[in-house]
Amino acid sequence: MRRTITIQPETFPLSTPFRISRGTKTAAEVVTVRIEQDGVAGRGECVPYPRYGETIDSTIVAIDAVRGALESGAGRDELLRLMPAGAARNAVDCALWDLEARLTNSEVATMIGLKQPIGPIATAMTVGLDTPDRMRVAAAALADVPLIKVKVDRTDPAAQLRAVRDAAPLPRLIVDPNESWTIDEVRSLQQLLLDLKVDLLEQPLPAADDAALAGFVSAIPIAADESVHEASNLGALPDGYGVVNIKLDKAGGLTAALQLAEEARRRGLDVMTGCMVCSSLSIAPALMIAVDSVFADLDGPLWLAHDREGGVECVGGKLRAPRPGFWGDS
Repeated sequence: MRRTITIQPETFPLSTPFRISRGTKTAAEVVTVRIEQDGVAGRGECVPYPRYGETIDSTIVAIDAVRGALESGAGRDELLRLMPAGAARNAVDCALWDLEARLTNSEVATMIGLKQPIGPIATAMTVGLDTPDRMRVAAAALADVPLIKVKVDRTDPAAQLRAVRDAAPLPRLIVDPNESWTIDEVRSLQQLLLDLKVDLLEQPLPAADDAALAGFVSAIPIAADESVHEASNLGALPDGYGVVNIKLDKAGGLTAALQLAEEARRRGLDVMTGCMVCSSLSIAPALMIAVDSVFADLDGPLWLAHDREGGVECVGGKLRAPRPGFWGDS
């Protein structure tokens, strides 16, 4: 068996800037991996994330370092030993899943034993961080979707959240400060979160400050995002968390994400599925986790000016899987 590995950086401009507490994105910068064997090719995509010290260049170097092993036939289990969790491993792992499905005329959904088809999945539609007035306008355009995610910071989260809820009174609501709050702010905003019928608070504290959540009983569930990358991190989580946000770029691929989901549930934690700002090639494998998640936050491709051909479609806040043959099937 001999394989050919292609590593390609790609840029997808956004249709509108994406703002969170850490900064603003105007394009999705991704790395695409293509693994060809016996005339059949599998693809995977990752989004290097500066929050974790990743860049496009460092990701390409990390993938190039395992090129020899991949060309010689290394599989997904061996990949877990060859590469650490992170974006680089994600692109390779997802390409290997895609390749195997095509070589065996199968589907990844069947290979992992999904018991239900991947139908339309309600995804969080993001209201980016902005002035309360602009966030109100953005929320008004999403007033009829099932789920909204609101990006906030420390400047005036109460005003930001009230503006969104005023414009969109019906959707379920996820609030995401992206590690920008303190434990005092989490405590002081509890009543407001209840009053606004918020369903989930995502990673309010910096991951390094997690200890402050030990013994904390929140009025609404709190999800760990930046605090959890792979299954081995779960033992260090304080009991203030009740949900784990699984992102394939953090976990290092679908293989590790499946392990993380299984272990999280074993520990009594709920699972949500998230993503970076990306193309549909990142979302297709994430749907394998999302189908059994309590929340899905997979609107990354919806921010792009132009997605990959045949990718996901969103109608009324519900994602439809990519067209047959896009990823994970023959």
